[in-house]
Amino acid sequence: MKNLLQHLRGQYGELFPSLCDDHPDIFPRELYTWEQFLWACELWYSNSMNVMFPDGKLRTCLIPIAGFLNHSLHPHILQYGKVDTAANSLKFRLSRPCSAGEQCFLSYGHFSSSHLISFYGFLPQGDNPYDIIPVDIDATEDDSITSNSTHMVRGTWLLRNHNIFYYGLPLPLLDHLRRTQSPKLQYNTLLQANLENEMEVLGRLRSIFDCVMESLGAADLHDRENTSWDVRLAVEFKDLQRRIVSSILSSCDTGLKLLKNEWCRCLAEDSRG
Repeated sequence: MKNLLQHLRGQYGELFPSLCDDHPDIFPRELYTWEQFLWACELWYSNSMNVMFPDGKLRTCLIPIAGFLNHSLHPHILQYGKVDTAANSLKFRLSRPCSAGEQCFLSYGHFSSSHLISFYGFLPQGDNPYDIIPVDIDATEDDSITSNSTHMVRGTWLLRNHNIFYYGLPLPLLDHLRRTQSPKLQYNTLLQANLENEMEVLGRLRSIFDCVMESLGAADLHDRENTSWDVRLAVEFKDLQRRIVSSILSSCDTGLKLLKNEWCRCLAEDSRG
């Protein structure tokens, strides 16, 4: 959010007060203040939408009435509206039925909750698949998966495979940690060395997210109904982050139990010869 405000402040500085000085009849100073500019930007970012014009070009517009359509993770409208010159109207194609009297939702885009809070001022209801927590981990020179050390982690409830070697966790992150831990091992085989390496990997990952959870602090349990809407949004967003981190920690713990059981089984088989 700070970066966005800095960007807007820079844009404002490039335009004003130069325009006010050069064209005072068009840009009177009392109307083109920073506060008014910020209000206009908020209006544009939160209400504008793409429209297909008859010439086949997409243009970003502010549209009365249509601008009141709310966002949903399961919207009725997925694509842009299209100008119908014959009916002199703007039409939106539904991707699923919307009954008479039912609120019609559209998609503002594939945005994370942090983006929706920053640009639209709300937190979506339900599990947003675009909510991620970036994790910075030192990359090695032979890391072929990514040229940087940032990995994106989602809530593990969004992934189906929670079996051994997967755990509901992102494979690029797991593979990076595996190579860092023991680059010569072959993975996804139930050998004792692999299982021990996996336990080290999950232990390291758990340690990383223990620190993340600690940085988020304890849950804020004060009376939220009587707080301002922006403070309440901030608290709810932090709760969401805790939920994501908690799911990662739980997946690590469950994975460690799976690995320990398999490791004990391998030891038992080795002891029997």
